[in-house]
Amino acid sequence: MSFGNLAKMAQQMQAGMARVQAELETLQVEGSAGGGAVRAVVTGKQDIVSVTIDPAVVDPDDVEMLQDLVVAALNEAMAAARRTAEEKMAAVTGGLRLPGM
Repeated sequence: MSFGNLAKMAQQMQAGMARVQAELETLQVEGSAGGGAVRAVVTGKQDIVSVTIDPAVVDPDDVEMLQDLVVAALNEAMAAARRTAEEKMAAVTGGLRLPGM
């Protein structure tokens, strides 16, 4: 493999990574808990977009349960965002794990 081919492959990978990063900024994934009573939406960049809580699960005598549901929904959404980002990056890098990606 010549240096020219290697440089071209690196440029293609860099362009692909930039494309994936742009996709991740607009991608939204959802996580839920309590059978959908609490839903969280995050971007592919793991920024929280929204949290929706069904009023039926709001019990002033059991705030801890609601807090647990919110945490569970956020964790599920974040995990889905991470998985999606890893899959998209792996498609560009051929499975090569790059630091910070």
